Amino acid sequence: MSETTVQSAELRPMSEEAFGAISRLARVEAGLVLPPGKATMVQSRLRKRLREIGLKDLNSYSKYVCSDEGVAERRFMISALTTNVSHFFRESHHFAMLRDRVLPPLIDRARAGGRVRIWSAGCSSGQEPYSIAMAVLQAAPDMAQRDVLILGSDIDPKILAMAEEACYSGQQVSGIPPELRGNFLQERGDSYRVAPQVARLVRFRELNLLRPWPMKGQFDVIFCRNVVIYFDQPTQSSLWPRFHQALAPGGWLFVGHSERISDDATHLYLSMGQTAYRAAGPGG
Repeated sequence: MSETTVQSAELRPMSEEAFGAISRLARVEAGLVLPPGKATMVQSRLRKRLREIGLKDLNSYSKYVCSDEGVAERRFMISALTTNVSHFFRESHHFAMLRDRVLPPLIDRARAGGRVRIWSAGCSSGQEPYSIAMAVLQAAPDMAQRDVLILGSDIDPKILAMAEEACYSGQQVSGIPPELRGNFLQERGDSYRVAPQVARLVRFRELNLLRPWPMKGQFDVIFCRNVVIYFDQPTQSSLWPRFHQALAPGGWLFVGHSERISDDATHLYLSMGQTAYRAAGPGG
């Protein structure tokens, strides 16, 4: 088949049956909601995978990824369909609350020999966990020598590889306050690398929020922002109790600006301000 013929095959519209199969699979695998109106977006994002694995069209891809032979391809499909948008210090009011209310007692605990654990769930290319690390070190530089760890997790292995590189363009670091750039960024030609003392606080892990979570200890703070908005309502409702279980008593949960905790889970949390919550119960 000539290159022109392959390209022509790639551009054939996906059948309704094929789109339905991929939509159902995306919901089962990652909780993604893909209504018919997203068909053009799905086709656009999956065409690159066709070329990478040598399939002729999207209908063939649908059959393959839904088959037993295509199980390994599913994580790459989810990666292609996932929206990865992140910025340093996004939704700055959360970082003001982190600095002023959340971190002071955690810093005291760490200085007394205790541990501090923070989770950035759906961390994309790493800007959120690195922003958290910068905020911690700005508040208390000695936390670099304490038992403080920030976990960044995402379903997308490719985007996690970028996060671990910790290298960003000038436009990407524009959201970092000027007073932090000199201490926490290293200029490398046309790009910037996160400074070692920041990177040392952060660990990355591939994690599907719909699957079992392997972390054994509880977290003092969880950032899960602009993630659950892509899930259907039953999936969202199932996650809020799980986040509550993953939080230490009185632990903090930050969600995205357009996200709200489901009504059937509001008893598990205390509202602390704009899209900020604490786990209800002892210590809350």
